[in-house]
Amino acid sequence: MTEGTNVLEGDAAAKDEVPSGGSTEKKPEQGSGDSTVAVPLPAAASAPEEVEFVHPEGGWGWVVMLAAMWCNGSVFGIQNAYGILYLYLLREFGSAEDSSKAALVGSLSMGMIFFCSPIVSIVTDILGCRITAVGGAAVALVGLLASSFVTSLGPMYFTYGIVYACGCSFAYQPSLVILGHYFNKRLGLVNGIVTAGSSVFTITLPIVLTSLLEKVGVQYTLRILCILMFVLMLAGLTYKPLLPPKPASTQTGGRCTSVRKIFNVNIWRSRGYRIWAFGVPAALYGYFVPYVHLVKHVEERFGADASKEVLLMCLGITSGVGRLIFGRVADYVHGVNKVYLQVASFLVIGLMSIMIPFCNIFGGLIAVCLLMGLFDGCFISIMAPIAFELVGPNDVSQAIGFLLGLMSVPMTAGPPIAGYLRDRLNSYDVAFWLAGIPPIFGGAVLCLIPWLEARSKKREKAGLNKEQDITQKMIDQEKAQGNGQYKSGESVL
Repeated sequence: MTEGTNVLEGDAAAKDEVPSGGSTEKKPEQGSGDSTVAVPLPAAASAPEEVEFVHPEGGWGWVVMLAAMWCNGSVFGIQNAYGILYLYLLREFGSAEDSSKAALVGSLSMGMIFFCSPIVSIVTDILGCRITAVGGAAVALVGLLASSFVTSLGPMYFTYGIVYACGCSFAYQPSLVILGHYFNKRLGLVNGIVTAGSSVFTITLPIVLTSLLEKVGVQYTLRILCILMFVLMLAGLTYKPLLPPKPASTQTGGRCTSVRKIFNVNIWRSRGYRIWAFGVPAALYGYFVPYVHLVKHVEERFGADASKEVLLMCLGITSGVGRLIFGRVADYVHGVNKVYLQVASFLVIGLMSIMIPFCNIFGGLIAVCLLMGLFDGCFISIMAPIAFELVGPNDVSQAIGFLLGLMSVPMTAGPPIAGYLRDRLNSYDVAFWLAGIPPIFGGAVLCLIPWLEARSKKREKAGLNKEQDITQKMIDQEKAQGNGQYKSGESVL
């Protein structure tokens, strides 16, 4: 990032001109009978004040918002619609007993998006949002195009599950970071709109994919999806950074300093962030299971003619509504209390997953998907605002990156485990029941964050008050000693 460096360099130059004493004295002229008078000049007066960065809250930021919205839509719209592609991969490359193998392609892809995030955050800090996003979209296009030429599940683990997913990861994360350059007061609303992009794609892609897969097959469908990645490359070009870079440290610490410049250790000093980085991944072991296996579950329970795509559409519609609603609500929730919104979303998602096997009528599944999608939107839309609250805007890139990296393990492990249980038990019931437990547990863990943050602030306030009391006592003692000297008749001249 190059913008904003002039201000910092100007301040540094001005500060270098100030003498080390922090003040200057006017020396008396020789031969003058006047007494010596020292006139202190504060150092701050000789240097211009550092200009505080003001977010535009609009302007070019609206274009960036639309580009980030396309990024979320194209990346996660395809991932969320994998349940449709999953059926056709089973028919063409596998068998009915290969549920876990075919599920691993989609879960590996979703997991790699998050697994690469810590690396992406470091690359974003070094190269900037624009270069990282455009390069990632190019890699994703190559991976998706290569996947269209394979004829078995094995190579797709690499082309679709690794190459395509890694490219999506590099394209996705800068879309979250760049929004903080343009918005502050409206950040919750803008995040809601951006993350709603995946909901729009989740609504439309199941229908489009079903039609394409039936007419042209898996290979040509994947080639048509490459168009989305090409547009994503163009969208990344709009990510113009505005925030000034962090001031360089003047301390020389050799390798340790270089490592700290690359790996931001400040984020792990926040107790709230550490709990968040544990609770969210713990809640996600069952999160991606419905997106992969729900379509197959409906086909087994209600027949092949059931409107399976409707359920994914319901998830997408209410998820988009939830992102808009809760993204706006987050702007009015003070501080880390935003975590309670995420807690509520995990509790509802867990309960709805447990309810799926009990739905013996198709309408019941629709109701479950509508509610699950609504709170899925809540969980997604407030991730970035919570990160900003816990670590601040300067450290948010790696804070989000490491969280997404920790999320990769449960996102990858959940669907294959569910597929394995289905193959062994010939039913998805146990898989969905178990998928509902981790979100409830993770939500309970997150409840600790507001309590600990409030407790920490209370301690800081108590310590500050104690410090002020000690300072005031010292001042009173000095005054008392001075008054005692006057009373004893000692000369003060």
